Amino acid sequence: MLPEDVRILALMLPEVVAGAHSGNPDFRVGGRVFATLWIEEARVVLRLAPADQAALCEAEPDLFTPLDGAWGRRGWTNLDLDLCAEETLRTALLAAWRMTAPDLSAAYD
Repeated sequence: MLPEDVRILALMLPEVVAGAHSGNPDFRVGGRVFATLWIEEARVVLRLAPADQAALCEAEPDLFTPLDGAWGRRGWTNLDLDLCAEETLRTALLAAWRMTAPDLSAAYD
């Protein structure tokens, strides 16, 4: 997948807006970041529930890795875009969106 694919798929989710911090594009729902795109590194950092993080890291350890330290323990997870299939990216973005906006997520279920 390419960074532009992340942008397209993230903005398809309900009430998502694009933003930026630390010089990197990000995607927000309800004013909260759920994904940050690191274009030059071909990765996206996702805010996942710890259970989702564990499941994705176990299922695809070549793609998903927790961030170091406290951020990683809170569910923030790297996804390597170079080897990522579209369905995997869609699943991960949706999980991050649901984690960040649980009330909104329930309304769309």
